[in-house]
Amino acid sequence: MHVDGAGHSLDTAPPGWRERLPVLAYGSNACPSKITWLRGALGLAGPVVAVRARCTGLAAVWASGLRKVDDQRPATLTALPGAEDHFVWFVTPEQRAVLDVCEGRGTRYHLARLDAAVHLEDGTAVPGVHAYVGASPIRYPLLVDGQAVRVADVAQAEAALLLGTPASTHGLRCTVVEPEQIFR
Repeated sequence: MHVDGAGHSLDTAPPGWRERLPVLAYGSNACPSKITWLRGALGLAGPVVAVRARCTGLAAVWASGLRKVDDQRPATLTALPGAEDHFVWFVTPEQRAVLDVCEGRGTRYHLARLDAAVHLEDGTAVPGVHAYVGASPIRYPLLVDGQAVRVADVAQAEAALLLGTPASTHGLRCTVVEPEQIFR
């Protein structure tokens, strides 16, 4: 759990944290410094509960477009065989709203309910995990020689220099959640 600029044991998490909306955190959203940035820049409030999770059938890959603010290549999700470790944030409605702003929900990314299997570090299955998935070609996977490039395989400094073409879709089995829908 992240609060007051530091990490704390889940034993100190607020009651009912497992009833919050589970959102997959990959790329920079899995970094504690991003949480600190979200607090200062976008007003993220309250304890952020994040638990390591294993995801099957999806991968964090480099997106086709660069960010305007720093010319770096952001991560995005796509369907790929195998498993990867990421984090699941258990977010309040207010925290989800901050993530919506950060991720450019509806333009750069959509919030979607994933069909992929997600299990917490202790093996507990987490049904209904949501994730921000590419909403436009600039956030679809970058294809280099026809293949998506896993974030785990290429450092961000090198990712900005990659040349390729955007995939035609994010490729995930998921259901996009419209902004006005209630999440529980």
